[in-house]
Amino acid sequence: MQDTCVDGVVSRSLSPGMTAGRKRFWLFEAVLAVAALLALTLGAPPALAACTDPPSPEINWQRCNFDGLDLREVDLHGARLRDGSFFRADLSRSDLSGVNGFRAKFVNAVLREAKLYQAKLSGADFTKADLTAASLADADLRRARFFDAILRNADLTGARLLEADFTRADLSGATWIDGKRICAEGSVGRCN
Repeated sequence: MQDTCVDGVVSRSLSPGMTAGRKRFWLFEAVLAVAALLALTLGAPPALAACTDPPSPEINWQRCNFDGLDLREVDLHGARLRDGSFFRADLSRSDLSGVNGFRAKFVNAVLREAKLYQAKLSGADFTKADLTAASLADADLRRARFFDAILRNADLTGARLLEADFTRADLSGATWIDGKRICAEGSVGRCN
């Protein structure tokens, strides 16, 4: 390595006699120095929650398994539940407003009176879930599956339902997406 001074500015250049191995080592050191500087400048990334962390707003429970757990009346608003599993979990009266639950599984889950307004639940599976009196207002439910689900007296005002599957779902008494129409008693698979 050679130091050169031109107009008071010192620059360092590789000497012509430097070996290829030494040049690679020098390059590796330079990359490490830049990476360390970036880490100090940008700071450490925020810590992510573990699946064993207690429920709290905005928690990251992405790809976590909560099958069969009692999660009644918990506050999970704004949580990341993407690809999570809640098979047979009880989330009655829980606040899941604004959650990101893309492709989450709520199969056979109990979500009675749960708050799911403005939740992002596209591709979520609510097969045989009990969503009696749940608020799904303004929720993104595109391609969600509600096969054999109970949505009695649920609020679907403003929900996005493109390609959602309501096969054999009980929609009796549910408030439909226009916010005005109440599904008739015996509405199964569609709002009558």
